Amino acid sequence: MNFPSELKYTKDHEWVKLEGDTATVGITDFAQRELGDIVFVEIETIGRSLAEHEVFGTVEAVKTVSDLFMPVAGEVIEVNPGLEADPAAVNNDPYGAGWMIKVKLEAGADLSGLMDAATYEASL
Repeated sequence: MNFPSELKYTKDHEWVKLEGDTATVGITDFAQRELGDIVFVEIETIGRSLAEHEVFGTVEAVKTVSDLFMPVAGEVIEVNPGLEADPAAVNNDPYGAGWMIKVKLEAGADLSGLMDAATYEASL
């Protein structure tokens, strides 16, 4: 499995790429493998400010539906437009074309719950 070292990770298997006050969020390689073939991604929280751990959407695989949790507090400012036509991008490229949302971090957002790649991998 792949866990890029430049990303941060959550216990709920989301990854976070921090760039200034913006975070790009997706699910990890581990999560997409556990889910299996992803057939639908539903995210209807664009423009909403959500707290850390709140549900920002769902991902539907052939056999299950799973909630997606905010790894950091902030406003959902963008949803990956490519996922509607190609939800399998989450399986094929979870850290690239399969990203899910971009979040404008809340001022003073607590990032202490995020893990580095080695800590996340050890937690599995």
